[in-house]
Order: sequence, then structure tokens, then C-alpha cells
Amino acid sequence: MKRLSSLFLLFLTTALFTAQAQTTPDGESEAMFGFAQAVSISNGFVFIGEPSNNHQPGAVYIFAKSGEEWAQETMLMADNGMIGDGFGSSVSADGKYVLIGAPDMNDGHGAAFVFEQSNSGSWTQTGQFTLPADTVESSLGSSVVLKGDHAYVGAPDHGNGKGAVFVYRLANNGQWMEVASVMNPDTAGSNFGSSLAVDGMNLVVGAPQREGGTVHVFNNDGSGSWNHTATLTSDQTTQRSQFGNALAIHGDQILVGAPRNAGASGTVFVYRNEDGMWNESGRLVAFDGQAGYLFGGSITFVESGVWIGAPNANEGRGTIYQFNMDDNGMWIGASKMAMADQEKGDYFSGTLDVEGNVAVAGLVGADYGAGSAAILERNAEGMWTTQNLVIGKGGNVLKPITNGRIDCSDGKADQFGCSNVDLISFMPISAIGGERGVRLNDMWGWTDPLTEKEYAIVGRNEGTSFVDISDPANPIYVGNLPMTEGARANVWRDIKVYKNHAYVVADGAGEHGMQVLDMTQLREFAGEPLQLEETNHYDKIHSAHNVVINEESGYAFIVGSSGGGQTCGGGLHMVNIQDPANPTFAGCFSDPSTGRSGTGYSHDAQCVIYDGPDEEHKGSEICIGANETAISIADVTDKENPVALSTASYPDYGYVHQGWLTEDHRYFFQNDELDELMGKVDQTRTIVWDVTDLDDPQFVREYLIENASSDHNLYIKDNMMYQSNYVSGLQVIDVTDPANPQRVGHFDTHPFTKDAPGFSGTWSNYPYFKSGVVVMTSGREGLFILETNQQAINQ
Repeated sequence: MKRLSSLFLLFLTTALFTAQAQTTPDGESEAMFGFAQAVSISNGFVFIGEPSNNHQPGAVYIFAKSGEEWAQETMLMADNGMIGDGFGSSVSADGKYVLIGAPDMNDGHGAAFVFEQSNSGSWTQTGQFTLPADTVESSLGSSVVLKGDHAYVGAPDHGNGKGAVFVYRLANNGQWMEVASVMNPDTAGSNFGSSLAVDGMNLVVGAPQREGGTVHVFNNDGSGSWNHTATLTSDQTTQRSQFGNALAIHGDQILVGAPRNAGASGTVFVYRNEDGMWNESGRLVAFDGQAGYLFGGSITFVESGVWIGAPNANEGRGTIYQFNMDDNGMWIGASKMAMADQEKGDYFSGTLDVEGNVAVAGLVGADYGAGSAAILERNAEGMWTTQNLVIGKGGNVLKPITNGRIDCSDGKADQFGCSNVDLISFMPISAIGGERGVRLNDMWGWTDPLTEKEYAIVGRNEGTSFVDISDPANPIYVGNLPMTEGARANVWRDIKVYKNHAYVVADGAGEHGMQVLDMTQLREFAGEPLQLEETNHYDKIHSAHNVVINEESGYAFIVGSSGGGQTCGGGLHMVNIQDPANPTFAGCFSDPSTGRSGTGYSHDAQCVIYDGPDEEHKGSEICIGANETAISIADVTDKENPVALSTASYPDYGYVHQGWLTEDHRYFFQNDELDELMGKVDQTRTIVWDVTDLDDPQFVREYLIENASSDHNLYIKDNMMYQSNYVSGLQVIDVTDPANPQRVGHFDTHPFTKDAPGFSGTWSNYPYFKSGVVVMTSGREGLFILETNQQAINQ
């Protein structure tokens, strides 16, 4: 069994998605739980796990040689599988059996499954390992090893986080029976059981989380009892080394991976058994290693040596280091192997296994975290070459919905939950220019004043899609604007519009800047999607989280800038766009009494020519920023001398994220992205502010929806608030009486899991088209075109 541990996974996730200004990294870690998180080879078959496909239960794909190619032969799922079960997080095959872990099944209690191949070649589930119902969350199946008639299953959360390994044996009657439980001899919280290795009578268990990591060795004395015989540590590790993250044992040697040791360059520690004692006998390192390589993230013995993965080597492309041994077990030489045409962030060698002349290496970050795997073969001259780059082919649950609306009936429109909101059409990501692994994020809309066509402008993590929705039942993908050359793909992109021009920024994207596109180019569409080029490029900022535009004044306000250029402390970077194709810098504003870093960082904002009841500021250009810790109200009429007017906050904020004014400018509705996730509230919460006095905003109330999902972007039109609330979908709320909002409709874009805090599902929406349609993005699903049922709402 060769799998990617959860700790190591989190590090790779952070490397893949580097911008974390506004959310915890937990929200994006799912991207790295895709294909090839675990791999195994046995009996001519290659087994590859995909534990977290967003639209189907976890799966293990079996590949076999067919002629000169490796092809998918079948796909395994648990008989009782469900989305989010983690099935395929760990895989170990031996002969006609394969053992598969599902640590997230049963609300985190976990499970493991045995599949057996019949004489006809088909695979059938023949065993399931679980713990008693009264056992607390254990994550059983986080690691697995199958050796002959014994199965070893790690449960690192068992016993209130102390950890355990459960041992099962195949009895003569064909049933698997638990024969032993190996408990952590140390303290809780070490992740004991997150990695395993077995050879003969020795069981090696990793506990990489506490104090740099520890490895425990147990020996079976032949009676079935497992005795603790050694605790392996090293004085060459640090608190963050993750010693024991990866393990391998062969004969009298144990190799222990510590991928975050020595500045995350990584080290593999070698232990030898001498007279019954396991002693450190040396260390292996990458001969050209650098900080961040994560050498030791995967380890597998081969016939005369060992392969060690360094998945973050070469800017995340990944490398395999091959170390050779002589007949005496001494290390005598090293070389390395990589794939041609690897891309940054592929993380080749994130998982590894080798059997005979066949090897498999997971590219766990490929395709924006969806993952792929390379199957390699050794030729007669002993050279290893890649034969196939493979991905899993599962079920397609998201097909385009066009040529006729689906009204919400009995709480459903197609497979999507709803009330008083109808589905006009749906376009999956692949239908609007997104390749495998691409996700959607923010969006906006534009109506061509000449043709009166309505367009949805949709952000992807590597570009922007333009979709003609003039016939909303039959939307047409008309063009793609790639991200700035030299920038890097990331989760966050934002778009706004002014006078037929789109303005696009991206966060955590390197030197992306702000793209300017004259959208009248879309009139040139003649059937094939246009490959658009930016009209101009604004380079005074590098990365930014959002762009805000006040169409009345002709100014853009770039917020959350970072990584270079004039960041304005992450506050308002003000840009004159009155000549739409030629933006010019106009000034900065930030209120350092707000934001997590004390710089006035603004995550999002709304800027208007104020027309509310506060006579002192009527006619001024006012911006209300959502600044992580508070709202910030500023008069930015004079761009060279902006004035902070006020701030307002509340004691239990999680992350003051975004908000919108009512149309009379009296109230500001503000969402908090992290309060649900941090356990500060147990229902989706919106904060209502009275801003009739801009110098002294007042808390009115918190509005709660009976749902646990996290909230995201919200917009208000005609006294209706449209909230994109991640897994619970679009929420339509009547705010005619702002002090007493009433939920009147919803549409769930992510019906695959229960509603809970987190970042799957809908990201944003745009309700301002004259036609009345509401367009909405859903991160891993696609573009939804909806219409509220006003007749039902008004009843």
C-alpha cells in the first residue's frame, strides 16, 4: 500500500493553492484528495484510489495491460458507498485480494473493505471491517496493508485521538476475523496508525504528528500477540519534520520518511536490525535537494534498492530518486527519474509502488488537483519509461441541461433541491471551456447595448468564460480569456464591468495584474468559441482578491492586493477607468484599525454615489469594505485625500467577507464566511447594519437560516437578496422589511452531500439582468441559469 498521508496532503494543498488571505486552507484541501492519492500493484493489475470525487462515492480503479496500452478494466466502490466516504484513501493489493480504506465513512468512524477476484476475473466485495457503533470517530482505514491472509488497518483517531491498528485474518471459512488490536504506546494526537509497513513478523506504525514524529515497531511472537519492540526517533528532526509520514520495511532495514525535515527538503532515515535491536544506521537525502522538495514523501523498495519520491521537487513537478544497494545492503549509488512534459504542481511521485517490471507513480496535483497517474515499465535494458498517463473514468452525473426549463416541483428540479426557483438550463464546467480539474469561482454579467444580448462572465481558476444567455434555455459558450501569461492558476478570480469592458483580477496568481477586455469582440462569434486577448493590461498590482466598480463614477477599486505592486495595504487601490481601455492609478485608502494584519486589508467592498438619508454625505462617493474583522466606511470622493468615516464590528466575527446595500442605501447586509466553520454559530448567519448615519453604523440583528452551511456572496435587487451559500445553494430572501428578512426560495447546486460548513457548491450569482434570470456559479459543477417563481413567492 502506497498512499498520501493527510498531513503530507495538507502541505501539498498549501503549495498548490498558495493564497490564503481570506479563508483557512481547509476549504481547498479537497482538491488534493483526488485520483492517485493511493496506489498499489499486484498480480499484473494497477490499483488507483480516488477517494473524493465530488459527484460520486470514493472509488478504486483497476488498470490492466491490453496490448501495448494500460486500460481501465473496472471500478470498485463500497456496496454502501456514499459521496464523501473516503473510499480509496488507502489501497493494498495482494494476489486475488485488494484491501481498501474508507476513513470518512460512517461520520468519520471509518471502514475498510476487501474485494476478491473470481476465476472469471470479476471483483466482488467479500469483507468489510468496522468498529462497534459506540466507538467515537476513529478514521479506520486511513492506512491499510494486505499481506497474505492478514489485513492491517490503521485508525489514527481511535481512542480520542490516541490511535490504533487493527489486525484481521482470513479464516478457513472465507470470513475475515479480527485477531488483534495494536494500541499506541505513546500519547494521543500523534496520528499513530496513519502510515503502516509490514514484513514477516514485524509491523511498523508511523505517528508523524507530534514532536517531529515517531515510529513504533511491533513483533508477532507467533502466538498472535504483537509486542512493542522499538520506538524509532532521531535527534536530526525538528518539530515539523513529519518523521514517519512514509514507511518501508524489507528484511533487516526500515526506511522512515520525514518529508518536512531540514526546511522541507526532506530526509529518509535508515534503521537496521542488529542482534534484535533497531538502530539508526544512516540517512538518505536528495543529492541535489533544495528546501521544499519533500523528499521522503513516498518510499517503496525495489529489487536492489529503493525509490523515494520528492513530489515538490523542480517547482512541484516532482522527481523519483533511485538508490541502489550492494549485496551487503550498503547504499552505493543514486540517480533520479522524472517524466517529460511535467507541469508545475503535478507532484509526480506523490504516491509510488513497484512490482517487477511495472511501477505506478501518482501525479497527485495534476489537472488542478484532480490527479493522474503514470504507469511505467522496465525494458530489457533495465530502463524505466512511462507507458501511459491514466485517469479514472467514473460515472457522469453532470450533463448539460438545455432545450427546456425544469420547473421546481415537489422540492426538486432534476436532481437539484429547490423551492420557488426554477432551472432554465445548466452547463457543466467542461461545456464552458474548463478542462479536467478546473473549478469555477466568481462571476458577473453584461448586456450588449447594441444587440441587447445578455452574457454571463464566469471566472475559472485559469481563465474567464463568456456565455451568451440571450436564449436562457440554450446558452452558448462564446469565448475564453486565458489568465495573464506567466501567472499561475488559483482558486480566486473576480470580474466586474464598465462601459462594455470587463476587468479581471485573480488572487494568489503571481504577476497577474488586472486584465481589461473590450467585450464588443464577442459580436464576432460565428460558432466556434473565440480565443480572446486582453485589450489592455493594468500592471500596478500583481494579485488581488476582488475588483469593485462604481459605474456611476467610472472608478474601479481593487481590493485584497498582494504579492507586489502598489498593494495599498490590501485596502482600496483606486483606478480611474473613465477611459475604459486605459486605466490609471488614482490613489489608495485603507483603515489600519481593521483587518487581520492591521493594514486595513479589504476582502471585498461596494462603492456607490451615496443617495441615502445621511444628508451630510449625500452625493459623495462612499465605499463600504468587508475588512475581515469589521466593516469599514470611507468617503473616497477625493481620491488623493480619502476619509475614513467609521467602522463597525461584532464580538464573535469569524471573517467579515462581503456585503451589499439595500437600494435606498439605508441598510447593509453583510456575510461572514467563517463563523459557521469556526463553530461560532450553528446556522447560516447574515449581519444587518443600519447605515442611515454613515459616521455611526448600528447593528440591527443577525438573520439566521436553519442550515449549517457557510455563506458567501450576496446581492440585492428589488428588495430581494440573492445569497450564494456554498453547499446549501442559492437562498432568495425578501428584505422589504430589512429588520425582518423572510426566506422565500432556494436552489441547491450541490445536492451530493449534507449541508455543512465548508466551501463546496455555489460561489456567486448575478441577479441584475433585465430578463429577470439569475445566473449562478457552482465551483465543481458549472453554470446554472435560474428564474424565481414570482407568482409562488407572492402568494
